[in-house]
Amino acid sequence: MLEQRYRWKNKHLRTHVSVLDGAVSPTILLKNATYLNQTFRKWMKANIWIYQDRIVYVGDNLPTHVENCEIIDCMDQILVPGYIEPHAHPFQLYNPHTLAEYASQFGTTTIISDNMPLVLNFKKREAFSLLRELRNIPTTMFWWCRFDPQTEILHEEETFSHSNIKSWLEHDAVLQGGELTGWPKLLDGDDMMLHWIQEAKRMRKQIEGHFPGASEKTLAKMMLLGADCDHEAINGEEVYNRLMQGYMVSLRHSSIRPDLPELLDDMNRLGIDAYDRLMLNTDGATSPFYEQGITDMLIRIAIEKGVPLIDAYNMATINIARYYNIDYLHGNIATGRVANINFLSSEENPTPVSVLAKGKWVKRDGVKVENVYPSIDWSQYGLMPLELDWDLTLDDLQFSMPFGIKMENSVITKPYSIAIDVSSDELTMDHDESFFTLIDRNGNWRINTILKGFASKLHALASSFSNTGDIILIGKNKLDMLIAFNRMKELGGGIVLVENGEIVCELPLPLGGIMSGLPIEELMVQEKRLFAELKKRGYAFFDPIYSLLFFSSTHLPYIRVTQQGMYDVMNKTVLFPTIMR
Repeated sequence: MLEQRYRWKNKHLRTHVSVLDGAVSPTILLKNATYLNQTFRKWMKANIWIYQDRIVYVGDNLPTHVENCEIIDCMDQILVPGYIEPHAHPFQLYNPHTLAEYASQFGTTTIISDNMPLVLNFKKREAFSLLRELRNIPTTMFWWCRFDPQTEILHEEETFSHSNIKSWLEHDAVLQGGELTGWPKLLDGDDMMLHWIQEAKRMRKQIEGHFPGASEKTLAKMMLLGADCDHEAINGEEVYNRLMQGYMVSLRHSSIRPDLPELLDDMNRLGIDAYDRLMLNTDGATSPFYEQGITDMLIRIAIEKGVPLIDAYNMATINIARYYNIDYLHGNIATGRVANINFLSSEENPTPVSVLAKGKWVKRDGVKVENVYPSIDWSQYGLMPLELDWDLTLDDLQFSMPFGIKMENSVITKPYSIAIDVSSDELTMDHDESFFTLIDRNGNWRINTILKGFASKLHALASSFSNTGDIILIGKNKLDMLIAFNRMKELGGGIVLVENGEIVCELPLPLGGIMSGLPIEELMVQEKRLFAELKKRGYAFFDPIYSLLFFSSTHLPYIRVTQQGMYDVMNKTVLFPTIMR
């Protein structure tokens, strides 16, 4: 990766200097700009010179040569740095490319993303090649390095081997280790994870925690072991405790935890009025949640809740850049930084009218600039339509387990004793219990149980979207479940609803069965229809996509369905192993 270690080669740096000397013309000149200067914490006036993807000067002077230079008078606009999303999960049916393109229209020009699906679904060489290709888009893409799979997978020691973790940590696009969903193992003495944390620290990279409900003592212990930040605070007291223990606190507002308004109210109640150790994130929300914006939406909420204007913008820009040690490139409008600039109609309206990303216009006067995000051939990374060379039969849908899983909300599941007769091929519609099967995408194993609380009138759902890419089947009618599976198989992956032998709704996921290639605006339409059809059939929670994703996720209590079997999270034991087919 040596050819990518430096953003600009020596010859580029010499050219940048020659712009100031008047030997080379800037490519863009922003005259009379009122911009947010975060050094002085003021709105200031300046002329901003840009050469290709870099700001080469901010100040009172004008260039002597402006041949082939685009000159824009910014007299009636307010300029702020491009926003940074510090906690993205860019695989929630959408993909990193479509998320980046969509987010750019709302001024988010830098995204720091989870690498979990890359580790679980890509070969390492393919994953790193994708990271290299994503450098060519206007959005700046950074990444995490996960230390655990967030579930109980087969052959974990191979996927999360020391050599693999080290390769990811050493990658120059990786800014942090974590998030630490496996932190209980760390407290229990997992020295390999502790070693990886030490390695990340040695490389001057941060460690992102995942500490829901953690006590003050646990927070202190995790800080001692190397954690730097946490995004799991759900009230003001938890924000306060994290700040007291020295954490950077990432305030979350997502589709399953839309917490920001309450957090800001609580902080006001507690008198927390210092914002330098705070940042904003959307924690991988599903696409309909982003209809009204992304980071700009969070800034707007902060402003409406009384956060001082400059602090509201700083929580989405310079605070994040300083925390990740990238403020020499990102998070502010200053000489030498990457030319990521949002043009606003007013200081109080964070949704930009125009957006520059790496010096390219991605939005201009309220209109999306087309064809600036080069398309990606996902097949070269092994992400082709899912090919299942095995068939599902009624013999695979045998249910005899004495207990099932009960949904408490979108993502929390508890064990419960099954009292109904599950020996028939169809369950009645007068209760909320359904057949549930997790089956290996390679057809080697399965586990069958009963799911309570997901829906009351759902005949059949088949999904290739899950935490591990294995197949989820849910429904009241086994024959419809077979039809749903077969249709999902024909699509090459996706989510399919079937009722009385007919396809009710389908959402194709042709990129490995886990992602759509559609623009997010089109994906939203499909997701909304899926949500509506599930709601008609009794789904009572907020986010069915996260429900599907987290059925196997052992970072959440209390019981999970994993590749190893029914898993008791609190006692860390497999209660019933998977059955070989």
